[in-house]
Amino acid sequence: MGLAAAIDIGTVSVRLALAEVSDGHVDHLAKQTRICDLGEGVDKTGFLAPGAIERVSSCSADFVAAAREAGAERACCTLTSAARDASNSSDLLGRLRGLGLSPEVIPGEVEGSLTFLGVAQDFRGERICVADNGGGSTELAVGRLARAGEEGDPLEIEYVRSANVGCRRVTEHALSQADPPTADDLARAHAFCRERLGADVPWSEAAAGDGAVERPGRLCVVGGTVTSLVAMREQLDPYDSHKVHLATLSCEDVDALERMLASLTVEERRHVIGLQPKRAPVILGGAIAIRELLRVTGFGELTVSESDLLFGLALAVSAAESGRSIVGGWKPGLSRL
Repeated sequence: MGLAAAIDIGTVSVRLALAEVSDGHVDHLAKQTRICDLGEGVDKTGFLAPGAIERVSSCSADFVAAAREAGAERACCTLTSAARDASNSSDLLGRLRGLGLSPEVIPGEVEGSLTFLGVAQDFRGERICVADNGGGSTELAVGRLARAGEEGDPLEIEYVRSANVGCRRVTEHALSQADPPTADDLARAHAFCRERLGADVPWSEAAAGDGAVERPGRLCVVGGTVTSLVAMREQLDPYDSHKVHLATLSCEDVDALERMLASLTVEERRHVIGLQPKRAPVILGGAIAIRELLRVTGFGELTVSESDLLFGLALAVSAAESGRSIVGGWKPGLSRL
């Protein structure tokens, strides 16, 4: 298969992957990321702001041009939490179609399954929980990806859910007033995350389920918050993915980083080594979400992965080219570049 492009439009970031896939494996994947903040105000208004639509449209046009210049033959384009929530998402979808894309707002369950597929490439044969902590939602998936050569269905996903907890949503719900936030703000943010995440972790005390899903052996987390937390802890300038991918974060690490971030104003956070300045307004909300994720899942640490939704999308594009689906019957809409 030739070079494929995948554009992922999230609540905070828009990302482009240029991928080479063969025999069900990602041989090479190059990523570009731009913070466009599509979800600005969506939690309160239910609408995508005109400025946010313009930022995402402009970024997507640049990414389409970059994909064509790189020699990509086809592309898929997916949108997640902010687009799911907003009542005027069709305005953005129309702009994206005008670029020659076939955009699709995917359900949280598809998002979680695709992310699991990407992350599990590094943990074949191991039963894991994958959490995709984004700007508006956190997808949780539990399952196993078979080792090479194993018989049967290679991808076994036991459980997948999407909780409305993300760095942008937490910020707008509980942390958008005082700067830096008050102790009451922080407590409200923690309670918001704990309640919503706990209900979607089947082995947690707060879960409404019957406990049929046992806790797996490892928690893997993807997203800009966890990669930023590692980058801040290690004071990475410039960012070095080799020092972030498969790094671990303990509860103590996240607690220390949350305390540091909570003591600073948004402007002061822009100058923290390892943090992208545009992520400063939402990073504290993200750190709180990660701390509560660890709490409700019962893990003492998590493993950070950069093999995320984009990896899963690249594999799904490859499968769709040959008429197959590798994630619960879902196939990406493909457009020729």
